Amino acid sequence: MPLYTPRHFREDRTDVLHGAIRDFPMAQLVTFGETGLESTPLPLLLDLADGGQGALLGHVARANPQWKTADRSVEALAIFSGPDSYISPGWYETKRQTGKVVPTWNYVTIQVRGRISFVEDPQELLEIVRRLTELHENGRDAPWAVADAPADFIASQLRAIVGLRLEITEITGKWKMSQNRSEADRAGVIEGLRAEGAPAADAVAELVAAAMTED
Repeated sequence: MPLYTPRHFREDRTDVLHGAIRDFPMAQLVTFGETGLESTPLPLLLDLADGGQGALLGHVARANPQWKTADRSVEALAIFSGPDSYISPGWYETKRQTGKVVPTWNYVTIQVRGRISFVEDPQELLEIVRRLTELHENGRDAPWAVADAPADFIASQLRAIVGLRLEITEITGKWKMSQNRSEADRAGVIEGLRAEGAPAADAVAELVAAAMTED
């Protein structure tokens, strides 16, 4: 079943969706297999090199049965989560006007569906690990590289994991950022979130403000 996404919360811009996947690469990989639904949290790399809608690359522990039991004929699902925060009804102008308000939650989520395959070839697996490492070490003062570790040690580590490739068939984005509220209510949400003084609340405040400018 697709993600429930009312029109005003739907995000279809490819660059925004790709950017969010890069900014929040930790995903829940969900597959269907012999025992039903299975899920593993893991970071995934967006690969657009092969054309089409691209692919997600990552790896799981070889001891994790998901890679063996996943039904390759059924699409897999990767769920990414961006900033989120509780929204108090006390922040709405509507509360002062009518009192007809209730709490809610603002959030960003991206769901990626696609055909999954698993990689056991040592060279292909090494390339996935190398690319993931370079992505997350980029910009550090002294970035660590796979080549910094002894080759035999890396080889032993690779034997303990299995790579995966999810060929993307659909990306759905949902940015629930108070778009269904009045301008006054949204302004109150921004003010309330910023007063929280928490990084997640600040991030959501910025997204609510950005959504207001896009309307």
